[in-house]
Amino acid sequence: MPRPAAPVTIALAGPTASGKSAAALALAQALQAEIISVDSALVYRGMDVGTAKPTAAERATVPHHLLDIRDPRDAYSAAEFAADARRLTAEIVARGRSVLLVGGTMLYFKALFDGLAAMPPADPELRAAIEAEAAAAGWPALHRRLAEVDAVTAARLAPNDAQRIQRALEVFRATGRPLSSFHADQDRCAGWRPTRFFSLEPADRGWLHARIAQRFDAMLAAGFLDEVRALRARGDLHADLPSMRCVGYRQAWEALERNTPTEVLREQGIAATRQLAKRQLTWLRGMPQREVIACDAPDAQARLLRAAEIAT
Repeated sequence: MPRPAAPVTIALAGPTASGKSAAALALAQALQAEIISVDSALVYRGMDVGTAKPTAAERATVPHHLLDIRDPRDAYSAAEFAADARRLTAEIVARGRSVLLVGGTMLYFKALFDGLAAMPPADPELRAAIEAEAAAAGWPALHRRLAEVDAVTAARLAPNDAQRIQRALEVFRATGRPLSSFHADQDRCAGWRPTRFFSLEPADRGWLHARIAQRFDAMLAAGFLDEVRALRARGDLHADLPSMRCVGYRQAWEALERNTPTEVLREQGIAATRQLAKRQLTWLRGMPQREVIACDAPDAQARLLRAAEIAT
């Protein structure tokens, strides 16, 4: 595959365990590109095993950006990602290299492609009050309260999606406006488009489920529980932080707290990861500009490389 005459920007999305990392390395080497991670878990330091973070050898082969840029106690928003991704893209292209944006955090892709509405910053007092309500009544009860003031947002959230229910209630109580109204007002002109946008999606959902199970087993064998034990031992982290709400980490944190058997954790972790993949695929179906590559095809990587060659 020849190097493009001028730098290109290619986005590569897909659900967890779809083979994005291996495909991205092959594509980045072929294009002489640098990779910008589009993953809300990979930004955190000390969270390596449970995120399948690229290894030191892989990073030495291809430059990676937006890895290990936050401590797990700190937040990182979609708006911050979009700003960082635009800045890095400009810097990489100025060096004469192509850009490959790779990941599965669909909200990040949406923020980059479509722009984001200007929403109020986090309000610690409001969040604490909402968390207290949830502790007393449960998140499904708060989900019902959200439905009373923002039916659009409530309809797309699961009753136990604590992080998003909390944020939606926080926005409403801070502004008197439903979160969905901010999304409706977002500035589409602030968006950005890559040269091409590819998506790795399975033709057979069973293939992806098997991969998810294999990946979770590999994480456990690689010391995932020890990694979460070390995070818990710090003493300044807790289960409600965005970092610890990441799929896998939430289940492992709770398992260690409750002394849950590893085999039960395995079942819970695999089930939660399958639900994540389902949500990711739902997001992707709402992105008509994507070009789908069947990730369960025997020649999936070759198909992607051929498609990218056409793109350049």
